[in-house]
Amino acid sequence: MDRLTEMEAFATVVDQGGFTDAAKKMGISKSAVSKHVSSLEARLGARLLNRTTRRVSPTEIGLAYYDRARRVLNDAGEADALVTSMQSAPSGLLRISVATDFGVNHLSPVLNGFLQEFPDITVNMVLNNRYVELISEGFDMAIRVGELEDSTLRARKLTDTTLRMIASPSYFQQYGRPQKIDDLNDHKLLHYSNQANNAVWKITAPSGEKRQVRTAGWLTVNDGQSLLNACASGLGIAYLPSFLYADAMKRGLVQEAIPDLPAEKQGIYAVYPPGRFTQPKVRAFIDFLVNSFADKGPDNW
Repeated sequence: MDRLTEMEAFATVVDQGGFTDAAKKMGISKSAVSKHVSSLEARLGARLLNRTTRRVSPTEIGLAYYDRARRVLNDAGEADALVTSMQSAPSGLLRISVATDFGVNHLSPVLNGFLQEFPDITVNMVLNNRYVELISEGFDMAIRVGELEDSTLRARKLTDTTLRMIASPSYFQQYGRPQKIDDLNDHKLLHYSNQANNAVWKITAPSGEKRQVRTAGWLTVNDGQSLLNACASGLGIAYLPSFLYADAMKRGLVQEAIPDLPAEKQGIYAVYPPGRFTQPKVRAFIDFLVNSFADKGPDNW
């Protein structure tokens, strides 16, 4: 007899408290349930159930076996559900958290293609500049830039971006161009207040040495696009990702402040809650994003 069916028959007898109710639960005859349990006991060489005319209860060995058997049966059920889920068409509400700058400039433009391809999915995209708690706040996934802080989440890399110090040509004409990191102390720096340690810029010197710049900024703002606009207007030097400044640099609105410095590379990731399998709607969106950003980054935006 099938081992899994024997385990199911035994566990159902324990759950239902008898052979009659177990037979009804499984949709088979009482004698068939009895045969499965007897076969299991014979194979194991142990009595798993105490049988009386009034009740059926597991023996000490039977109770220990039941705990393990129930886990196996639950895992088997989840495996079946996984296959069914993976074969079903992605559908339902997809809640996404994404940083405002990346969402406005790069995620919003590709949503039309995704929704056209998956018409049974609806998207709720929340733009904010903080790390949300995915599970407790009801998000299916998030797009995050930079080092991942929560190691419990699953992550898939979409592409890379680079961080560079930039300013407008008019700023350099008025204040000069810094030649080395130490020169930044004499310049007007624009800070992004939503970054951790926003008053500190972590920069790599040409030698590979990691440096930190702690200079009071002339302007602090919590929005990257606003920071870029201030930078392009000649207000100061900003430290921004390439996905935000690339177009402005192509148009000549901003230039790199110290071109000789190595660019700081950051990953852009799709993160989602841990689990044994990924929801089809989440998997479909992540696969779509991987394809959409295949030709993007680190500086090509």
